[in-house]
Amino acid sequence: MGKGAVGQLMGQFAKLLGCYVVGSAGSKDQIDLLKNRFGFDEAFNYKEDPDLNAALIRWFPEGIDIYFENVGGKTLDAVLINMKIGGRIAVCGMISQYNLDEPKGVHNLTRLISKRVRMEGFLVSDYNKLYPKFLEMIIPHIKGGKIVYIEDTAEGLESARAALVGLFSGRNLGKQVVAVASE
Repeated sequence: MGKGAVGQLMGQFAKLLGCYVVGSAGSKDQIDLLKNRFGFDEAFNYKEDPDLNAALIRWFPEGIDIYFENVGGKTLDAVLINMKIGGRIAVCGMISQYNLDEPKGVHNLTRLISKRVRMEGFLVSDYNKLYPKFLEMIIPHIKGGKIVYIEDTAEGLESARAALVGLFSGRNLGKQVVAVASE
């Protein structure tokens, strides 16, 4: 989980449920944000720690119980090696693959078998019927400051293109918003 709109919230939701949460991001400032603003237990810089397998062993010496997949590629490969027996992976996205001419394959899928890992696609729209119950549960946490979020606002419709490109290159921090008018 990381500094994007989805990762920052998923990490906080996991903390509310009592999980040990480790995030990854691409700068020291983003790591500080994950730990100090969003309350992650730990975080590492994937750009400074290129051996993802070693990083995951360091943070999860006994293996990973639950992983929220939003990156794909090398990250998913390293996670598969480090899953606990009976672990679960919810697949929401694979941002590292979206702009590649030829997406990279995953090489460690056999770990799903040997570790009996359950890996399943996740679309929030599959849970629309639970939305009222979710709001009832989450709004007090937002009002109480236990769930916080960051919006990265680009001013004016003319900035929309650059804002969209920034989503796929890691320039934005949190939820990307394009403000087309001040009222």
